[in-house]
Amino acid sequence: MGGWWISDLMNSPDINGQVWVVSWIAWVIVSICLHELAHGWTAIKLGDQTPRLAGHMTWNPLVHMGKWSFAMLAVLGIAWGAMPVDSTRLRGKYAETLVLAAGPAMNLLLAILSLALLVLWRALAGGQIMPSVVINDPLAENFAVFFALGARLNIVLMLFNLLPVMPLDGGRILADRWVWYRELMYSENGQWFSLIAFIFIFLTMGEKLFYVAELAVYKSAEFSWIHLFPNLAPWNWGYHSL
Repeated sequence: MGGWWISDLMNSPDINGQVWVVSWIAWVIVSICLHELAHGWTAIKLGDQTPRLAGHMTWNPLVHMGKWSFAMLAVLGIAWGAMPVDSTRLRGKYAETLVLAAGPAMNLLLAILSLALLVLWRALAGGQIMPSVVINDPLAENFAVFFALGARLNIVLMLFNLLPVMPLDGGRILADRWVWYRELMYSENGQWFSLIAFIFIFLTMGEKLFYVAELAVYKSAEFSWIHLFPNLAPWNWGYHSL
């Protein structure tokens, strides 16, 4: 039986638990806030001022996540956010779809940025960018873990939010684009189906999504390393696997 997630990480013999806990909490908060702000920025751009009028265009994570989300982050390591949008005020045929897609797109952008920083940091720490500058462990390893975890988490958030199940962004995009799906999902039976499907996916897909994300981060880092630094030794994490 698993214990408190922070305690499990801190006591793990395979990783630097303190770095993992700090990195995880920081990335979850930043990623969720930017995900929600991306929804808000896009909605405002397309004519809906609701995010601004509701006071959600702020960097305050409590506004986006709320107390219950923070409590769940402390207890289980998971959290969520929300951005109020009035779809009736949006302009354009694909406006609502664009607003919904903006959140996962932000997670993709954060994943790419984290991955780029990971590769550049490894090169900088190893003296490949400036031979006179070599950064030793634990600082080199800690920042590498931070960037790698940021890339991995945001890939997971992007993939999870694009799953075609309500109330995730992917399910809402399908409901916006296909009338039959919207009618099904908002019917009494459809709402029960959505709830059951969401719980099933949440309980069964987490490990698979993290595996896909880990593989994507590793392969992308390796590919970038080979093409940016072709004359150096092959890519190596230099620390315990994610």
